[in-house]
Amino acid sequence: MLVAAAVVPCPPLLVPEVASGAAPELEPLRAACLEAVQELLAAGAELIVLVGGGPAAGVWTEGGAGSFHRYGVSRVVRLPSGGVDGPELAPSLTVGAWLLEQAGATTPTHACAVPVDAPTGRLLGLGQGLAELADRVGLLVLGGGSACRSVKAPGYLDERAEGWDAEAARALGGADPDALAGLDAGLAAELQADGRAPWQVLAGAAQGAGLSGRLRYDEAPYGVGYFVASWS
Repeated sequence: MLVAAAVVPCPPLLVPEVASGAAPELEPLRAACLEAVQELLAAGAELIVLVGGGPAAGVWTEGGAGSFHRYGVSRVVRLPSGGVDGPELAPSLTVGAWLLEQAGATTPTHACAVPVDAPTGRLLGLGQGLAELADRVGLLVLGGGSACRSVKAPGYLDERAEGWDAEAARALGGADPDALAGLDAGLAAELQADGRAPWQVLAGAAQGAGLSGRLRYDEAPYGVGYFVASWS
């Protein structure tokens, strides 16, 4: 069953080598992410599962590795306690593997990529299945809010973005799986919110788990809604 979860965004700029001169700007976000991951690891899960968006569905159960080469950085990270054979981790999961590395994780770890346009019902079912993989399962859920919070945002300014993000932040901070399940997939796509699909996997895994939540970070640097939450 699910015993804990950490919800973090996954911009490559979290990695200081990728952010370069902009690294100090994201230090509060980076610190909040690491604190959430450390709390997740402290929950005593037997298995950690990374869940993030990807161009296609994918599962890594025997380890895996990802790199930041596409950003001009010679940096490779791997999942804890596994090999490096098989396909490269999706970019979101690569950021998750980096966070686990920074936190000194040694817990057996799987990873799961979900298409950002996957239907809600399928995501909820996936989450329920992940929660049954071990007696004590922890999820590291990677994804962000809308990318339309300002005129300089990747998706430009959309007046609906702030309200959508506020609804998501309330659901994440309140550990409310029903509210996460109710997030509108079509609107999430229009607002370029890549966290909707991973969050709904969390919603499925958390059904009946009785977890409480804490919102650690809720800001929109660069016009993108970033949230960090801990469920335990």
